[in-house]
Amino acid sequence: MIMQRVTFRSTLSQDDLWKVAREREPEYRKVPGLLQKFYVQCTEPDTYCGVLLWDSMDALAAFGETTLSKTIGQAYHVDGAPDIALGEVRIMLREAVMVDA
Repeated sequence: MIMQRVTFRSTLSQDDLWKVAREREPEYRKVPGLLQKFYVQCTEPDTYCGVLLWDSMDALAAFGETTLSKTIGQAYHVDGAPDIALGEVRIMLREAVMVDA
């Protein structure tokens, strides 16, 4: 399993950013190989993070070619370049944790 973390700053208000996230959520649910996506508000002002769990690097690479992926910056009014990190999940404490804010 591949973990992808994308941290970015946005010029949108918090309310508008979460509205955009909710509007795009159904499309993310359809992405092949995307096992989970966490939407995170960071402690730094106007800073957010997406943590995505992928079943493979191939699924992540295929997503990078989609319109959904290519419109992230525009949709969220990303300010500057996002910070992206990848890693392979080796141990998972729990099978599933659901949090609804």
